[in-house]
Amino acid sequence: MADRVLVIGSGGREHALAWKLAQSPHVKQVFVAPGNAGTADNGKISNSAVLVSNHTIVTQFCKDHNIGLVLVGQEALLAAGIVDDLRAAGVRCFGPSAKAAQLASNTSFAKAFLDRHGIPTARWKAFTNPQEACRFIISTDFPARVVRARGPAARKEVTIAASKEEACRAVQEIMQDRMFGEVVVIEELLQGEELSCLCFTDGVTVASMPPAQVHKRLLDGDQGPNTGGMGAYCPVPQVPEVLLEKINDAILQHVVDSMRQEGAAYVGVLQTGLMLTKDGVKILNFKCQFGDPQCQVILPLLKNDLYEVIQATIDGKLCSFMPAWSENSTAVCVVMASPGYPGDYDKGMEVTGLLQAKELGLQVFHAGTTLKDGRVVTSGGRVLSITAVKEDLMKALGEANRGVAAIRFKGATYRKDIGHRGIRLLKQSLYVSKGTSRNRCQSKALSDVIVLRGFTGFFDLKASGYDDPILVSQTKGLGSKLQVAQACKRHDTIGQDLVAVCVNDILAQGAEPLFFLTYFACGKLDVDVAQTIKEGIAEACRNAGCAFLGREMAEVTGMYSSGEYDLAGFVVGAVERGQMLLGLQRADEEDVFIGLASSGIHGRGFSIIRKILLMSSLYYSSPAPGSCGDKTLGDVLLTPAKLYSPSLLPVLRSGHVKAFAFIAEEGLLEGISRVLPEHVNLTFHWKIPEIFCWLYKEGNLSEEEMAWTFNCGIGAVLVVQKELAQHVLKDVQRHEEAWLIGEVVAPCHTGGSHIKVKNLLEALQLSSPQHLLNNAVVESQHQPRRNKVKVAVLVSGTGTNLAALINYAKEPGSCAQVVLVISNKSGVEELRNAARARIPTRVIDHKLYGSRSEFDSTIDQVLEEFAVELICLSGFMRILSSPFLRKWKGKILNASPSLFPAIKGGNVHQQSLQTGFKVTGCTVHFVLEESCPKAVIHQEPVSVRADDTEETLSARVQEAECRAFPIALQLVASGAVQLGADGKTCWKQEGQSLGLQGEKSDCASSPVVLEPEENEVV
Repeated sequence: MADRVLVIGSGGREHALAWKLAQSPHVKQVFVAPGNAGTADNGKISNSAVLVSNHTIVTQFCKDHNIGLVLVGQEALLAAGIVDDLRAAGVRCFGPSAKAAQLASNTSFAKAFLDRHGIPTARWKAFTNPQEACRFIISTDFPARVVRARGPAARKEVTIAASKEEACRAVQEIMQDRMFGEVVVIEELLQGEELSCLCFTDGVTVASMPPAQVHKRLLDGDQGPNTGGMGAYCPVPQVPEVLLEKINDAILQHVVDSMRQEGAAYVGVLQTGLMLTKDGVKILNFKCQFGDPQCQVILPLLKNDLYEVIQATIDGKLCSFMPAWSENSTAVCVVMASPGYPGDYDKGMEVTGLLQAKELGLQVFHAGTTLKDGRVVTSGGRVLSITAVKEDLMKALGEANRGVAAIRFKGATYRKDIGHRGIRLLKQSLYVSKGTSRNRCQSKALSDVIVLRGFTGFFDLKASGYDDPILVSQTKGLGSKLQVAQACKRHDTIGQDLVAVCVNDILAQGAEPLFFLTYFACGKLDVDVAQTIKEGIAEACRNAGCAFLGREMAEVTGMYSSGEYDLAGFVVGAVERGQMLLGLQRADEEDVFIGLASSGIHGRGFSIIRKILLMSSLYYSSPAPGSCGDKTLGDVLLTPAKLYSPSLLPVLRSGHVKAFAFIAEEGLLEGISRVLPEHVNLTFHWKIPEIFCWLYKEGNLSEEEMAWTFNCGIGAVLVVQKELAQHVLKDVQRHEEAWLIGEVVAPCHTGGSHIKVKNLLEALQLSSPQHLLNNAVVESQHQPRRNKVKVAVLVSGTGTNLAALINYAKEPGSCAQVVLVISNKSGVEELRNAARARIPTRVIDHKLYGSRSEFDSTIDQVLEEFAVELICLSGFMRILSSPFLRKWKGKILNASPSLFPAIKGGNVHQQSLQTGFKVTGCTVHFVLEESCPKAVIHQEPVSVRADDTEETLSARVQEAECRAFPIALQLVASGAVQLGADGKTCWKQEGQSLGLQGEKSDCASSPVVLEPEENEVV
């Protein structure tokens, strides 16, 4: 039965809430009290004159009109306890209690709360006496001061004072008549990028929303007085995904957990105003509901039914219904205000052009409007919010501005540059700019050099937060790799490579990259090539966290042939004097080496590679060897080096690392010898990626030539004490693929090299997996995907593979994206894991359905809603119906805890021990109506030890599943493996790239066809 909903408020936020709720099939009618012209008799939406300030009257209205849900938009009512009163009367109400709403209504409470729980915010102090406040202002060393106070009806007074005198005057004026309460808060003015991060929360689970940025100044260019907000855009391109994860965990979740611990569980929408400062993210303020105009750009991106999300939040089941957001879409809202706003303004001016804006496909949310004689007239400061949703920020702003141009009222005030910070970033492809530049065009008569663009950059080192820095610099080129790129006409990875080799080198000194410059020279400028390289450099600088200050470009006539160019990079980094790594200890006996995976072949090896290709029958356009799929040999060779700085810098500064060497651009042995003393030998054990096996055979190279010329799959090494090895390895593995690859052993006096790679020759002699694919039957030619395959994971609370699948999907080389987690049980840990990863969740309780087919049909509808392409079963304890399995044939994957067909049902680990098997393991397979031993995708063996118990063996098999399932998913998602019409696994003839680093990429080469467990019961 559909509900009636009451939304309390009259602004653009309340119109947006009513608009979104009216889209729900669960909602029969939406009342807005008091509402505006936009919510008056608009389909399901209508206004109500109920006196919202009187909670008793509101309660009676809800009972008289059978209101099933109340949303409170006005912060003053939340602070006054309307949610508590309505809930006490049996009316469902969405929003925080008065106690929890103090985060927004009581500045001194919020500041003290943040301090108690160690959540970063500006320095501050609260006062009730104006003289004491002024004495504090005079004594502080804040660069600027913010004076905050709050009065009746949630009126806020915020003064940003440029001087101590101005701050004191503001305190006197605010506290003179006590209009803004008894308390004034003085705080430091923070500098940086400001954004709004919101979330739904049921008091335990946090479901974050895309970040939004509001433009508070009245006029273009951030000029004029502060307002409530002249526009907003969402999401914010300046904020990388890794920072959003940090905000979600360290701020939003931390706040919610801390409120619950203090006995004030926060339920509703929580908005945090954040400042991205040089010292990290700091909280500016809170709102206890959607902000305005943040609401008008966030709700249009919500893919879910808002009514269902709210109900799940109220019921404490948010982890079972995590919301999903539109991808590749941006919303922009432009506010139109009355003349004179934010000061005194006129009312009653007619508004025209609303129908024309609607015909443009825009959503116009009303705020300060009312109806007079059937006409829409202005009644407030902020009158309208015009929202456009498009595929990118620039298009969305253009459409919103078209809507603004169509609407007219006398003296309308609005901005045309909403989102200008994000647009500037997108246009320049820069991460940050901390300087000025100048262009020049000049020619030198004595040489045929034309400088097309020069650059002078400035970088404020003091503003970067260093106390006693040492500058570290490096300049690099790419050598023969440039010639390969030019031959392949592939220029999109070169810029990334250049930044990586420069930044990784200064990392060896413990330095953090600050800024980057480049020099580009050519015979004749190709603008498209130059722009492609620039974009690659900018992207890499963004990932490294350094500023791309600019580049020098020159045409040098007669020096370069057509299509040739040269490229050099220059990076400057900084390290505190006491944190320099110049004095690192060298390796000692029993020290352990940790190897980090390389992304491919780099550095000097390209000279030999070019010679090998000249002598072979292959070309750069030839298919890449082994399991590299549709990639060409040129694609594989041009894979850029990894950037280790963001992930390794904290590890290097921890004091646990004795030595570090970046070796991706050198040979393995030369790189190791930088940190290895002469009197010891080293034993390595890891699998060599198969591209190196191909080079070894095709080039007829010796073991020594391979080890001294190529990195053999290891991009960098750390030397640590044996006792700290596992601890450091876990830290590194949070961000990078890494292994314990060897240890320093006692010196060998037999002569020869002091570095020995134990299994290098055997690894290089391994045959390519290609022969395993030759007999496979491929039904159709796989086409490379531009987007990741969308995957749903079905759980019941007993599985262990979800976390491994989520982590795999986050890897850059992953071909899959987990877009949905479905459970047939509520409250299970997997739902919480998915919520923490910001993955939408659904609970579909099988007990509520009369038949298995009805239950499966509901699952199928949700899968279709999220455009799911593959399904993974992780401890899903329901038997899937035949129609469901037929529809999703070849699209459902499951892992079974055994290898052998002899073990079916029962306790497989007990049977393994009782039967005396030496090997057990796990099998990942396609799920079919009838079990088929030919539907295996990947298996991983596990040795059965003499001292094994069921518990220890089960734990090791579970670990194997966590390794095997992501590999199998990558094989299917990439198109390397598919299910044939006969129910047998088919392997693509040329193998699809797994996109996984290190030894994982070898797994595709050894498919074992053994029978899986019974596939219906999973």
